[in-house]
Amino acid sequence: MADNNSTGKWSRRDMMKGLAGIPVVGAVFWAGAAKAAKQKESRENILTTLNINASPPPESGPMSGDPIRLGIIGFGIRGPQLCRALGFATKDWLKSMKEAADKNPKDTRLSSFLEQENLNIHITAVCDLFDVRAQEAADSFSTDKVKVKIYKRHQDLLNDPDVDAVVIATADHWHAPIAIAALEAGKHVYVEKPMTHGIAETYALKDAVEKSGKVFQVGHQHRQTQSFVTAQDVIGKKILGHVSLVTASTNRNSDNGAWQYPIHEKANPNTVDWKQFLGNVPDIPWNPEHFFRWRKWWSYGSGLSGDLMVHDYDRINCVLNMGIPRSVVSSGGIYTHRDGRTVPDVMQINLEFPEFSTGSSQEPGKEKGMTMVYSATLGNQYGRKTLLMGHDATMELGNDLVLYADGNSTRFKEMLESGQVNSDVPLYRYDPSANAVDGITSATSKYFADKGLLYTYRNGRRVDSTHLHMREWLSGIRNGTKVSCGIKEGFEEVMTAHMGGLSYKLGRRIDFDHSKMEIIPVDGYDLDEVLVSENNIYV
Repeated sequence: MADNNSTGKWSRRDMMKGLAGIPVVGAVFWAGAAKAAKQKESRENILTTLNINASPPPESGPMSGDPIRLGIIGFGIRGPQLCRALGFATKDWLKSMKEAADKNPKDTRLSSFLEQENLNIHITAVCDLFDVRAQEAADSFSTDKVKVKIYKRHQDLLNDPDVDAVVIATADHWHAPIAIAALEAGKHVYVEKPMTHGIAETYALKDAVEKSGKVFQVGHQHRQTQSFVTAQDVIGKKILGHVSLVTASTNRNSDNGAWQYPIHEKANPNTVDWKQFLGNVPDIPWNPEHFFRWRKWWSYGSGLSGDLMVHDYDRINCVLNMGIPRSVVSSGGIYTHRDGRTVPDVMQINLEFPEFSTGSSQEPGKEKGMTMVYSATLGNQYGRKTLLMGHDATMELGNDLVLYADGNSTRFKEMLESGQVNSDVPLYRYDPSANAVDGITSATSKYFADKGLLYTYRNGRRVDSTHLHMREWLSGIRNGTKVSCGIKEGFEEVMTAHMGGLSYKLGRRIDFDHSKMEIIPVDGYDLDEVLVSENNIYV
C-alpha cells in the first residue's frame, strides 16, 4: 500500500498522529483547517448559487482596411484626451509624462499610452477657435505622409473631402449644431456629453442621425468598463431583488474639479475667434474666463446636471435600462465658489421611476417603482459609493463591484439563517484590478477612476476606457458593429439632464410624458430659453 506521507496526501488520522506531540496547537490547527475547508465549500456554494458572469464587453471588430480619416473639432481639455485615446499625443504631453514616469515608477500613464492598440486612423484636420491649440495639434500629429490641416471654422472642416468622421469636443452649446452639420455633410460623429444643450436641438439631432445612416456615438466611455457589464449580469439574474433606491454622487474639492481651469497667457482677441465661440449666445465683449471656464455659465455649459450627473445617470442606465424618469426634482445653490459663476456648485437631483422594476423575490405586485438620488458638491472630495439598493442585496458599483445580502432578504433567507451568509460580509466581490499597479496622480483622477471613467481591464491588463469606446465607434464605421451609446442612449441621457436643469432653475418638479416622448410644458415658460438663461427663474 502506498505511503500517504510520500505522496504528500495526509489523511485526518495521519494529521492527528503527526500533531499528537503538541495537542493544543494541533487541535487549533486542525480546527482552523477544517473551518477553512468549510468556509471554502460555503463560498463555492454561494458562487454557484449566484452564477455571476464576470466578463468584459464583446470585442468590437478588426481595425484593418484603409485608415479612417478624422477631423478633430475642439482641442481644449477633452480634445487632447480623446486624441490620446486614438493614439495621438502632443509633444508637450509626451515630455511631461516621461518626466513623471522617471520620478515615479508607479506612474503608468505613458506606458499605458504606448501599449495601446493601433486603431489605423489618420488625423487629417483640426479646428479650434484658439490659434495656439490648433497649431499644437497640427505640429504634434502631422507626419511626412499626412499633414494636419488647420481650420478656424468647423463649417470649412466639414467640407473637407479628406475627412471621413469627426470628433466633437467643444463647449456644450456647440455639440448639437456641429453634430447635425457633420451628419448632413456625410460624416460619422463622435460627440462628447451632454449630447445637446437644449430641447429642440435634441429632436433635430435625433432626426439627423436617423436620416444620415452614419455611425453616431456619445462619449460615455464607462460603458466599456468590465464591472458594469458584470453588474448587468447581476441585474439580469435578479440577485438584488427589487431595486427601490439608487444613490450616486460627485464630490470634488479643487480648482480643476470646480472648472476653474488655467487661462492661457497667449489668449486674446487676435488669437481667439470670440464671435464664433459665442454662436447664438447674446453678444458680450471678449472674456477669457468665459472662454476657458465656460462650464461655469449656463450660456455655454450645462452645470452639474448636464456635465456630471449624466455620467452617473448613464452608468446606471446601462445597467438597469430604466430610461427617462417620470419626474425630476432638483435643489442646490452656489455655496462654495462665489466667483461669478451662474451654475450651482452644490446640487441634489431626485429622479422618479414609479413604474420601473428589476424583478421581485416576493409576491407579485408588492414591489414597483424606483428613485435615483444624485447629489454633488464641489467643496468636498470625500468618496461615496454608488449604491443600487434592492430587497435582497445591495450593490456597490464603480471600477469594482461588491454585493451585500440584505438582512431581511427573501432570496437569501435560508443562507442567512444558517449562517452561510452574513449581511455584514460581502456576498460577492469583483475587482478586475486586484493584481494591478496603478498610479493615481490626483484626487480628480481618483474620482474618475473610481467611477470607471479612466480605465478598465482586459485579461488582467489595464486599458483606457475611452480608447475602447472610440474603438467601438471606429468598428461601427468599418464593420457595421453596434455602438453602446448611440442616439437612443444619448437622447435618454440628455433629456434627463435637461429635466434636472429645468427643475433647479424653475424651482418645481419637471415631468416627462412617455407616450409623447417629451418634457411636459410649463405654462408661461419657453423651456429652451430657461435652460440657457443665466438667471435662476424662481429666485
